[in-house]
Amino acid sequence: MTDATTHGGTGTIEHLVLMGVAGSGKTTLAGILQERLGRPYAEADEFHPQANIDKMAAGTPLDDDDRWPWLETIRDWLTEQTRVGRPSVVTCSALKRSYRDVLRSAEGRVRFVHLTADEDLLADRMAHRKGHFMPTTLLPSQLSTLEPLGDDEDGVTVLVEDPPGVVADLTLAALQES
Repeated sequence: MTDATTHGGTGTIEHLVLMGVAGSGKTTLAGILQERLGRPYAEADEFHPQANIDKMAAGTPLDDDDRWPWLETIRDWLTEQTRVGRPSVVTCSALKRSYRDVLRSAEGRVRFVHLTADEDLLADRMAHRKGHFMPTTLLPSQLSTLEPLGDDEDGVTVLVEDPPGVVADLTLAALQES
């Protein structure tokens, strides 16, 4: 099954924020889009301070106080890309609208790609990942925190049940239509 819905917006230098809960395929899709679009790509996990990583690795969900500095660092990276004239791709869970508001405050056009899937598929993907600090036990807290894109937010929602190449095709088509 494939599905993509769009949300509107405008701007100049375009940044794509691949958002969604753990296991939704943000990193996989980012690699494909980086190759297809020729844009620099950043993994939001690399912006976390060690204290956040340690907290999540111990099975403790982050709270907003943990997230604000992390989101501001990602926002600043997006602004740096705009200032040197580079559109980019970044992965970031961006689960709440308030988190997306921080990212949206970056210079340039920030568009969100909300990757969604059934909880069982997400849990299965997380269980088979190697070398990631996020345990499967945190998936329910992410799903309960998730606020899907609003109709007034610049972005698209893409179901990720298909192979990654198909998801990339759907994503690019949905972005072009919005």
